[in-house]
Amino acid sequence: MSDELAERLARNIKELRVGRGFTQAQIAKLADLPRATWANLESSAANPTLTVLHRVAVALQVPLEELIAAPRADAKIYPKGTLPSRERGDVTVQSLLPDKIPGMQIERMDLPAGSRLVGIPHTRGTREYLTCESGSIELVASGQQFVLTEGDVVVFPGDQRHSYHNPGSKRAIGYSYVILKPVE
Repeated sequence: MSDELAERLARNIKELRVGRGFTQAQIAKLADLPRATWANLESSAANPTLTVLHRVAVALQVPLEELIAAPRADAKIYPKGTLPSRERGDVTVQSLLPDKIPGMQIERMDLPAGSRLVGIPHTRGTREYLTCESGSIELVASGQQFVLTEGDVVVFPGDQRHSYHNPGSKRAIGYSYVILKPVE
């Protein structure tokens, strides 16, 4: 095993163990390995068999590939305009999640004065949270009307017909958080 790969394996195993709050003795017992073997793995001195790696992966509850994966950056910036957005009439709707997160959708809505956006009902059991950052937003949902101003939040069934309207004379900014009902 190359020195770089051995060091990466050792670093990943230790980070995964520590992140789960286990001592070397505890996790070695879970993996059915001697503690000395585990210590060797974390020192980068080991050249483990596939069987040992499999036991480690099972004990840490990760895919085998994650044990040797190159480290990912802890943070990444997405400059303005790089996340997906769409125009619906005068309204701009921009995704705020660069990664797909199952069951969750977060979007920023930019509503010019007087604009209206008709929402598309989501799947049954969906909850939507709407907050107003600036201006005012009139929400019609489930046959009710709500007028939100800066800082207000309304929660409503996202599987119902709904629409957003800026009744004001200045631009309104709102955020929609959609939580889909888990598939049973």
